[in-house]
Amino acid sequence: MKQYNYQGDLQKPINSGFNAKSTTDEVIKGINLEGKIAIVTGGNTGIGLETVRTLSKAGATVIVPARNLEKAKRNLGGIARVELEELDLANPGSVDAFAEKFLVSGRPLHLLINNAGIMWVPLRRDDRGFESQLAINYLAHFQLTARLWSALKKANGARVVNVSSGGHQFSDFDFEDPNFIHREYETLLGYGQSKTAVNLFSLEFDNRAKKHNVRSYVLCPGAVGETELSRDAPADLFHKLGYSDAEGNILPEVAASLKTIPQGAATTVWCATSPLLNDLGGVYCENVEIANLNSDVSIIGGVKAYSLDEKNAKRLWNLSEEMTGISFEVS
Repeated sequence: MKQYNYQGDLQKPINSGFNAKSTTDEVIKGINLEGKIAIVTGGNTGIGLETVRTLSKAGATVIVPARNLEKAKRNLGGIARVELEELDLANPGSVDAFAEKFLVSGRPLHLLINNAGIMWVPLRRDDRGFESQLAINYLAHFQLTARLWSALKKANGARVVNVSSGGHQFSDFDFEDPNFIHREYETLLGYGQSKTAVNLFSLEFDNRAKKHNVRSYVLCPGAVGETELSRDAPADLFHKLGYSDAEGNILPEVAASLKTIPQGAATTVWCATSPLLNDLGGVYCENVEIANLNSDVSIIGGVKAYSLDEKNAKRLWNLSEEMTGISFEVS
């Protein structure tokens, strides 16, 4: 059996028994997470919140880092075994402080779910000059994973689950101009590039970490209704795209195609907990299954080969260390 998913060598469905309509409650059935520690970024809204609810229901202690603690406290009310901590993914110092506080606790980390993300934003840059979607969707999670590495190793059986998107199809990673210094900014190109980076990172991290019994997975949750991902989108954007009428109402046929939040979070939960994945890693999943490799860029769905390229995965790792100033030695 092949051991690496470079070039998509392991991108084949494994008959999970689930599908696009499967929910988190169906996926978690029979899974016991008592004694397990999880961290879920973006865990106080949308599919992140549903992920937290599901992991807690199975017995896990779930740490939810949030920028707005009052909002997070309201949204997470009533969910057992949840710990709230402050974290601003746009601030590298905040990422370090959050990770250090967890490490000081001495606890192992069994599940790191890098779920938080932004989309549809205008050109913004962080204090380092990095484009915001690349900075938050990818670089902050690269940094967080690196800082928590010793706790992941301590678990002696950990998983890192990275939430990507079918939007990786919008763009390969531009190594010559990742921060749109010279090329014209287009928000979906920025989003696509950030999600291709997430795919490449998950691939390379799994290859490096599996000898320490740490595996990595990356997934597309699908088109999910009622999340906050489009909060920064221009008011007329969805009308221009043909998704809504002139008054901003989502068209019925579009609404009918959207997943519910429990359906959207199901693949995250499956990647985090399924015993079917015990001996697999570095794979891209969707609809609660390992996705097919799809080389046709005109067809939506599956995973594009350029986001599983070995050379680019290693090149991105080196660039990420350079951009963040972190030497991420997986040893």
